[in-house]
Amino acid sequence: MRAIVTVMGIDKTGIIAKVSTCLFENGVNILDINQTIMGNIFTMVMLVELGKESSDSAKVLCELEKIGNEIGVDIRMQNEEIFNSMHRI
Repeated sequence: MRAIVTVMGIDKTGIIAKVSTCLFENGVNILDINQTIMGNIFTMVMLVELGKESSDSAKVLCELEKIGNEIGVDIRMQNEEIFNSMHRI
């Protein structure tokens, strides 16, 4: 399954490291990543793939949300197909 992971919040050291470490530890491959800082707002969008060795998506999302709460950012993950359907004009 491919998914879109979004991260948004006040910029601080370690956001990318913590999120990518969580994904790695759950067997999730990062296919593409785009991040920017607008003023002091950090935004990141990742295209990821949960492979056969990956944990289930609900577990990965739960762990990402815990990290988000710890570091004060909003982290969301959504199936790529649903994301694309919601954002079609």
